[in-house]
Amino acid sequence: MTKMQTVKPILSEMKLKPTIMKLSDKTISVLKNFSSINQSILFKEGNKLRTISLMKNILAEATVSEEFMRDFGIYDLNQFLNGLSLHSSPELDFTNESYVVIREGGSRSKYFFADPNVIVTPPEKEITLPSEDVCFELSTTVLDKLLKAAAVYQLPDVSAVGEAGVVKLVVRDKKNDTSNRHEEVVGETSDEFSFNFKVENIKVLPGTYDVIVSQKLLSRFTSKNQDLTYYIALEPDSTFG
Repeated sequence: MTKMQTVKPILSEMKLKPTIMKLSDKTISVLKNFSSINQSILFKEGNKLRTISLMKNILAEATVSEEFMRDFGIYDLNQFLNGLSLHSSPELDFTNESYVVIREGGSRSKYFFADPNVIVTPPEKEITLPSEDVCFELSTTVLDKLLKAAAVYQLPDVSAVGEAGVVKLVVRDKKNDTSNRHEEVVGETSDEFSFNFKVENIKVLPGTYDVIVSQKLLSRFTSKNQDLTYYIALEPDSTFG
């Protein structure tokens, strides 16, 4: 008499990906910030969020606590986030490949995904600075003062200036020598330089950042508060040495 072998169903051994998730307040805050850089975003499977501005002069990336189970595009990210705010603690159901169901209790919203081809997305390869010429820490307090000063005095430019042995951040109007200005000393240096940014490109979440600037017209802002990094292009009239 032969002994019968028990065959386990294949499906019982497969780990099915969860299709329902919630977004933390921290992740929603990151997404709101990303919507100011690009109104659209392509979510990728995993826990990394990345976006790039239409002008391709700002790139941002963050690692979040949630795991997204598939790639999907959102054309109007701000609208999508406002839709979440219709609920107090919504669940996102990704069972359907064409849309997400936002639900809570008896309330339901159906939000359709966008064609990925209409979304400007960051390059797949990792970004690296071509050189690391100037480094300084940008504290929450200093960042807040600079942005407030730029708003109060209606100044379009912010420059990292190296002179007289110090690094200072200056908000000013480069085209007007008699414009109001505000400056904050953030470090020491033996070099002379003027790395210029547009204030409108400093679209970073409040926090403290390690900033590294390359004379090749690119900078990296790395958050000391969370896994969040911005690459921001410098203006062509920047100088070093």
